[in-house]
Amino acid sequence: MNKNLKIGIGFDIHRFSRKRKLVLGGVNIAYKMGLYGHSDADVLLHAICDAFLGAMSKPDIGQYFPDTDPRHKNISSRLLLGEVIRIMRRERFSPVNIDCIIIADEPKLAAFTNKIKASISKMIALDKNLIGIKAKTTEGILSFSGKGIAAYCVVLLKEA
Repeated sequence: MNKNLKIGIGFDIHRFSRKRKLVLGGVNIAYKMGLYGHSDADVLLHAICDAFLGAMSKPDIGQYFPDTDPRHKNISSRLLLGEVIRIMRRERFSPVNIDCIIIADEPKLAAFTNKIKASISKMIALDKNLIGIKAKTTEGILSFSGKGIAAYCVVLLKEA
């Protein structure tokens, strides 16, 4: 077993808000609602941040960017991911691959997955062929069905 490989998992969920724009993976999605949160509420980037931090045995993004800190009010999650990437580089890690699932009954997101993948590829400087983005629905059976969006992410890191 290669002791220089680390795996991490991330999860995030936000409820819908009519007063916000919908941002997923750093991509603006045209929809009647966005997601409520202290930052821009990009559930996918938050899940990716948590997966990176988890792989390094670090606390979750709430410890680094608390929602009680006014500096983070409405901040772009791209900036949060940028800081997590700086931590990752400081710790001498780099991503091997990323696999994500976005869970949303609405809007339908399959048409956006390639654009989201390209956005994440650029932010992380990782070949888009090493990034998996899947959009799934709950088929209306989960309690948050139609009330918001969730995301899971798994990452594999290698130590330099």
